[in-house]
Amino acid sequence: MIIGLIGGSGLGQALASELSGESVKCETPFGAPSAPLLRGRWHDVDVVFLPRHGPHHTIPPSAVRFRANIHAMKQLGVTHIIASGATGSLREEIEPRDLVIPDQVIDRTTSRVSTFFDAPGVAAHVEFHEPFCPALRGLLLDAGAKVPGRPIIDGATYVCMEGPAFSTVAESRMNRSFGGDLIGMTCMPEAKLAREAEICYGLVALPTDYDCWRPHPAGVDQRELLKEIIGNLEAATARSIELIKAALDRAAPALEGDCACRRALDLAVWTRTDFIPANNRDRLRVILERRLRESQNG
Repeated sequence: MIIGLIGGSGLGQALASELSGESVKCETPFGAPSAPLLRGRWHDVDVVFLPRHGPHHTIPPSAVRFRANIHAMKQLGVTHIIASGATGSLREEIEPRDLVIPDQVIDRTTSRVSTFFDAPGVAAHVEFHEPFCPALRGLLLDAGAKVPGRPIIDGATYVCMEGPAFSTVAESRMNRSFGGDLIGMTCMPEAKLAREAEICYGLVALPTDYDCWRPHPAGVDQRELLKEIIGNLEAATARSIELIKAALDRAAPALEGDCACRRALDLAVWTRTDFIPANNRDRLRVILERRLRESQNG
């Protein structure tokens, strides 16, 4: 078991200061990942850390090479990913500084390649009705009982927008009407690619504000509002680090069993492996390694 940690806004920099290990540069068929990956051991668990937006938060959401990031994690043997991301809250009861473990997602991105299987030569369709790994969700919720503060929120629908601009008021209200509980810019296609790579994926969402559906008090100073949002992110980040530590302490017994996420391609690849063209086979070898090996063994 190797757990990948993908740090989003706030948590990326905070985790970098907590971890030490070997810096690994990975080459992938989908370009370079956001940064060299840090491979080490934390709380007696083998971990691989990657800051989603780069070491200095220079990569905007739509420019993140999601495929390269997940491919690099797969190369290094990652079996489970705990990701994080700042979000806006679309519900009164989900307060800034809360920690939320989502269970559903609505993908409203428009310009991102959302699959490894985009080239002719192999057809694959993964099951995605449960976009987040149930075992990882259970681990994070169990670990949350040890984190001081408000209870960790179990279940929410994350609406992933393209960005980088934030929502209009009309869009925010529409997202609420869809059943959205959180709004963010980075969950997709990250979660879908992890499923295609047969990596279990769980997300810790960090609400920082109420998006724009909830009116601000009249006359509020925008700089003070931004200061408040940053303060909320810092507080949620500190709690999320404690949550991840508690999860790692419980990871070995909780994640040792079999999981459908890690055999997601069993029924997903509709092309016989011996019919996959050599160029596609080489491009997808890391992703298809288990299926190719099992087909060769009969």
